[in-house]
Amino acid sequence: MKAVVIETPHHVDVVSLEDPAPGPHDAIVQVEACGICGTDIHVLEGAFAPTRYPIVPGHEFCGEVVAVGAEVSDVRVGEFVAVDPSLPCGRCFFCRRGRGNLCENWNAIGVGAANGACAELVRVPATSAFAVSDDMPRRFATLVEPLACAVRGFDQVEVHLANAYLIYGAGTMGLLLAQLAAHAGAGQLDVVDVNPGRLDLARRLGADRVATSADALEQPRGWDVVIDATGAVPAIEDGLRRVRRGGSFLVFGVAKAEASARFSPFRVYNDEIRIIGSMAVLHSFERARDLLVKGVVDCPAMITHRYSLDAYGEAIQTFRSGQGLKVQVSPANSA
Repeated sequence: MKAVVIETPHHVDVVSLEDPAPGPHDAIVQVEACGICGTDIHVLEGAFAPTRYPIVPGHEFCGEVVAVGAEVSDVRVGEFVAVDPSLPCGRCFFCRRGRGNLCENWNAIGVGAANGACAELVRVPATSAFAVSDDMPRRFATLVEPLACAVRGFDQVEVHLANAYLIYGAGTMGLLLAQLAAHAGAGQLDVVDVNPGRLDLARRLGADRVATSADALEQPRGWDVVIDATGAVPAIEDGLRRVRRGGSFLVFGVAKAEASARFSPFRVYNDEIRIIGSMAVLHSFERARDLLVKGVVDCPAMITHRYSLDAYGEAIQTFRSGQGLKVQVSPANSA
C-alpha cells in the first residue's frame, strides 16, 4: 500500500509499505479521507512526546472496512466507519476510573506508537470503528473525531438553555464549538478572532456577534461560558476576565507545556468561577457521529481543502498557512 511515513522529525516521504493484516480483534479500513490538525504538525516536528518513529500520521479519518479479525463481531466487511483513534491501556489508575483520555500509558492511532490513516489502509481495533450511514458524503465523516473532542469539552461545562457564550478562536475547533453551543440553545453566542477574515463564516455558522477583540462587544456582566479554542496565553488571560459571576471558563485550546497565565485567584473565589480543562475524546465519539449525521455541523463549510497522499507536503503547507479550515488528504483523491 501507499503511505505517508515520518521517518524522523522533519523527514517525511510517501512510500510503499506492506498491507496491514488484522489481529483477532482488529479491522482493516480502506481510508476514504484523513484530516490534518495541529497535533499532526507536532508529530512532524518531533514536539509530541508520545510519538514513536517511524510513524504513519493521521488520526481524523474514515473509510470502508475491508477485513476483520476472527474474533470481531462489532463491524462487518463493507461497512463505512469513522474511527476513534484513542488507545487507552485499560489497566492504569485513570483507565480503571473511566478516564481513558488521561491514560498513564497514553497511545493513539497516528500520533503515538500505532500507524495512522495517511495511507491506503490502516489497522484499527474493531471496537473503535463506528458505522456511519450514507445520509451524507463519506468524506464528511473525518469531522467526527474533532467534533468528539468538542463534545467532550461541552461535557465539562454546565450547559443551560439561553447561556451566553464567548468563544476565542474561529478556526476549526472554535467553529465546531460554536455550532454545538448554538445547537445547545445558546441565548447569546459571540466569537472573537484576531483574524478578521474568519469572522464572516463564524457569523454564518451561528454567531450573533463577531469581533477581533472582546472589547468591541458590549456585555456588562460578562458571559456564562467563555471558551478558549486558541491555546494563546493572551486570549486565555483576556477570557478569564470576561466570565460572568458564577460562570465557567473552558481551557480547550492547546497551550505550550511551559506556558503560564496570570489571573486573579480572589476573583475565582469571590465570583465562584469554574476553570475547566478538556483533553481529547472521552465517551463522546458515538454522540459526535450522531450529531454530524443529524446535520448539526455545516460540513461543506468546514472542509475546505483536499489533497492526494502524494501531495501531503502541500497539504501541510496549506494547514500551516492558515488558509481555509479543515485540510484533508485522501488516497482516492488525485488532486
